[in-house]
Amino acid sequence: MKSLIRIKWFLLFVLLPSILWAQKQERQVGDTTFYKTLIPEEKQGLLKNVSVIANMNFALRNEFVDGEYTQTRFRNEQFRLEIRGQVHEKVYFRFRDRYTRAQTSESIDNISRSVDLAYLRFDLSEKFSISAGKMCADWGAWEFDWNPIDIYEYSDIVEYADNFLTGVGFTYTPSNRNQWTFQVLDSRTKSFDELYGTQPNFTESKAPLAFVANWRGSLLDGKIKTIWSYSLFNEAENANMNYIALGNEFNFNKFRFIYDFKWSDEQLDRTGLVSETVPDDLYPFALAKTQYIGHWTHFLYRVSPKVHLTLVAMLDIAKWKNSFNDPENTTGEEKIRDAWGFIPAVEYFPWSDLNIKFFANWVGRRYEYSDYAKSRFGVSDYTTGRFTIGFISPLGIL
Repeated sequence: MKSLIRIKWFLLFVLLPSILWAQKQERQVGDTTFYKTLIPEEKQGLLKNVSVIANMNFALRNEFVDGEYTQTRFRNEQFRLEIRGQVHEKVYFRFRDRYTRAQTSESIDNISRSVDLAYLRFDLSEKFSISAGKMCADWGAWEFDWNPIDIYEYSDIVEYADNFLTGVGFTYTPSNRNQWTFQVLDSRTKSFDELYGTQPNFTESKAPLAFVANWRGSLLDGKIKTIWSYSLFNEAENANMNYIALGNEFNFNKFRFIYDFKWSDEQLDRTGLVSETVPDDLYPFALAKTQYIGHWTHFLYRVSPKVHLTLVAMLDIAKWKNSFNDPENTTGEEKIRDAWGFIPAVEYFPWSDLNIKFFANWVGRRYEYSDYAKSRFGVSDYTTGRFTIGFISPLGIL
């Protein structure tokens, strides 16, 4: 018996090199079941620090205008593919592309408008980091700070803003209760002519830059959180946009209440809503001296870990401060319109180990124009609404 065992070990020792050599040769010339991996095997360990996320918002919409049913359709409200991770102890990257937006390269930053994020972050220390590339302008307020897939309908200021801009950012985090960010960005992605048209009273700036300062705070053990910011955007020579956003969150057991205040004073109509209201045969270019004010609230009640009830209420005010120059404006009226919004929703989270929610909501909007806007520009009040059923998930693929 012992002799038989010795013979088996002897044969294994003699034949093993031949077997391994044959397998190597087979991989090289004849094995159709073996393919070289796209990512080299020696680099596959990097994947442990990389995430791939499909940000999805899919729904069945039933739409109404002025109370009358218009159509039903399925719609991919949002699909943004995101890849992010750490490639070095001090280097972090993030890329996110939006597939529900036209992929056209912009004239200023030379990157597709569909790209939300494409930047590197360099962590110089535990408290200080620098980012460079295309990033989110850190404008503040909770509505803007959330993942876009979680917003059923944006308020006017955020909806019409150029949110993702190219530049550099500096972040200082002295503690888990405070974080300060300062950014220097291109003030726009399009050229001056593309955005504002031929301007009779303004000259294009040679350095159209934006400066954004942001404070994120946490008070009373997280019961109160803030995202406040101030931004200065240079739009043309001697023409700036001043923007203030104050986001405040209050948490009390099963309740959460958020109030965002937004104020945008624009020497050139960057948001563009007022300019869109005025017919081109009167003013075929972006108007001067507009102002937008936004109030946005969000209520959340956690019925249970799986069932949440939410309500969003918002009011957006648009003014043309330069309207007194219009000879037809005999009353000195500045307001152009008020836009109201109400969004009640039921959200259901079926699984505790998967970040996906199913929802049903009603998105109701009412647009009310001033008497001056109605008589001068031929606009009228109207309402829109939609009943939506769908799902939302930042689905982690890797």
